[in-house]
Amino acid sequence: MSGTKVIRVGDDYEVFIGRGVADQVADHVGDAMRVLLVHAPAVADKAEQVAASLRTGDRQVVVRVLPDAESAKQIGVAADLWATLGQAGFTRTDVVVALGGGATTDLGGFVAAGWLRGVPVVQVPTTLLGMVDAAVGGKTGVNTAEGKNLVGAFHSPSAVVCDLDLLHTLPWADLVAGFAEVIKCGFIADPQILRLIESDPEAALDVDGEVLPELVSRAVAVKARVVAADPRESSLREILNYGHTFAHAIEQVEHYRWRHGDAVAVGMVYVAELACRAGMLDETIVAEHRRILDLVGLPTRYEPGRWDELLTAMSRDKKTRGATLRFVVLTDIAEPARLEGPDPQWLREAYDAVS
Repeated sequence: MSGTKVIRVGDDYEVFIGRGVADQVADHVGDAMRVLLVHAPAVADKAEQVAASLRTGDRQVVVRVLPDAESAKQIGVAADLWATLGQAGFTRTDVVVALGGGATTDLGGFVAAGWLRGVPVVQVPTTLLGMVDAAVGGKTGVNTAEGKNLVGAFHSPSAVVCDLDLLHTLPWADLVAGFAEVIKCGFIADPQILRLIESDPEAALDVDGEVLPELVSRAVAVKARVVAADPRESSLREILNYGHTFAHAIEQVEHYRWRHGDAVAVGMVYVAELACRAGMLDETIVAEHRRILDLVGLPTRYEPGRWDELLTAMSRDKKTRGATLRFVVLTDIAEPARLEGPDPQWLREAYDAVS
């Protein structure tokens, strides 16, 4: 399509970024005779349109609406969808299509990964967070009472379709929250992202403007390069978790009432403060974190008095090894590193600095 940006993720699949591209989802399901379309409640109208476009010839399209947001990421929801696939006779050549935010694409990918040990999934993220992070990379999963995304699988999609027009369905607060993952990509790999936001924050936040498509494309390109080099998060890919250790802890103690992007924003400030105390990052870069996040309206602080809960939650983080906490940090912009077993005093001081 004219105006569509195509970004390849290794040799596995492509990400299509443009306006109106959700109307082309049928092009990405091949000759599948059965399609399960799962969608978030907020995009029911678009789901009906996509389902209609998929119903060609003898193809069977089963549509299921998911619980809203993180409520979708439960093993019980996945089990119900597996039952649906079994009752409809889905085979390994049939396809799951996930239309919604990051929770929807996480759950849809997990269902596809589990059914018959893996059937194709086409991801159609409808949020900024989903476009630049959750839908790209093949990480799927559900939450448990013990933490976020602790049960999951690596399962690359067949395609990712990022229709920028669907961002009009987003509440303003959700659009802003998605910028945390965009800004994260700027700090870990592409400083031009930061410069674009700094030069005109209002233009960056304009869904109909020319800056946002470039920001989305740049953020997806960062993730695509890292995922292609480390598809199963054995080393390099951990840099994509910048700010996420503290963020996931916030989400857990808040019972997922915080938006993921808001938690990541605070998490990036926390880990910048931690790296500063470890002598790895200059104070000016810590201040840069707060300034950039403030420009788009993202939070940079969390409430005091929750440290013990947060520390317990961080101990369950996927990067933790044994009793050793491990953090992705920066030594400079676009210079990520790893900090293992930081001094407990640094951990607490960094928390004090963000609370």
